[in-house]
Amino acid sequence: MTKEEKTQVIEDLAKKLEEYPHFYLTDASGLNAADTSTLRRMCFKKDVQLMVVKNTLLEKAFDKSDKPFDEIKASLKEQTAVMFTHVGNTPAKIIQEFRGKKGQIPRLKAAYVEESTYFGDDQLVALTSIKSKDELLADLVALLKSPMTTLVSQLNSGKHLLAGITKTLSERTEK
Repeated sequence: MTKEEKTQVIEDLAKKLEEYPHFYLTDASGLNAADTSTLRRMCFKKDVQLMVVKNTLLEKAFDKSDKPFDEIKASLKEQTAVMFTHVGNTPAKIIQEFRGKKGQIPRLKAAYVEESTYFGDDQLVALTSIKSKDELLADLVALLKSPMTTLVSQLNSGKHLLAGITKTLSERTEK
């Protein structure tokens, strides 16, 4: 790889680090070509970009970024595949689904999700349960909507009850 090509790869990686708010570093060594293709298809379907990168080039891309990636650089050992995503828990779910079919590969080395850093394969379960921004907003709207819905339904049921009592009282006084 020429120096110009390396510079271009570093620039592309730096752009992806800015474009995508979340990424996972995985070790997918040990996968055969068919399994790698299956993993790539799963990522493509879920709008996750999977790239196998050289550790030194990714480290240089981290250095170009304004975000604090110093801690995560220690994970850049052995083969590294980066999964870039807009939804923080999607790669974790893909890895778990893929492992259900194929074993313990890919192994999670580190992840940068919701401006937090996670290290080690044991964090995979925690990462699958992280809610995305849209899911949190939906939960918040549901929580805010629930008391209003209850109040409106109680007021609606109360008006029928009140109307019935008023009608009964008016009929009683007429006799």
